[in-house]
Amino acid sequence: MVETTAGRRERKKARTRQALADAALRLFTERGFDNVGVREVAEAADVSLSTLFKYFPSKEALVFDLDADIESALVAAVRDRAPGRSVLHALRDHMVHTRTAVRTDDPTFVLVESTPALRDYARRMWSRHEKTLAATLAEATGLPPEDPAVAGLARFTLEAPSIARASEDPARTMRDLFTLLENGWATTPLVRQEDC
Repeated sequence: MVETTAGRRERKKARTRQALADAALRLFTERGFDNVGVREVAEAADVSLSTLFKYFPSKEALVFDLDADIESALVAAVRDRAPGRSVLHALRDHMVHTRTAVRTDDPTFVLVESTPALRDYARRMWSRHEKTLAATLAEATGLPPEDPAVAGLARFTLEAPSIARASEDPARTMRDLFTLLENGWATTPLVRQEDC
């Protein structure tokens, strides 16, 4: 009976969280992020303002409701990779699978790109993910957390999607970027030897 009650409670929390995120996205895309208050979002989701803040610590967080899931998936891509699979290949496949499907005409993407406060929040969010990913990479590789290779791979992994999204074939571009990282600049076909 306790499991059933706990399961029901978790489902109710998930529904409330989703209702808040959905209401926020709808209102923000209709009227603009700066023109909507958190109280309006709470009312649209039919919850109190205090309930909204139990789920989302800030107005910006309403747009990034999958923040924790994104970070958990990054960590899992490294920790749960198949035996013998390199960290680099695991991250490449994860990023191709999860980050290249984001379309530049997606309402959330457009909202974030057109709102300075949301762009800043996204940058801070990615920075937090970078630190967590670097710690996970250090753990997986045995390198010290402050090693430039660990920090560099974490930063590269989280910056690559912005480059890939700007191309006609984001998945291919993402794979090409990771190949470049793996093999080095000198192996790029169009690079003249004297440019290396």
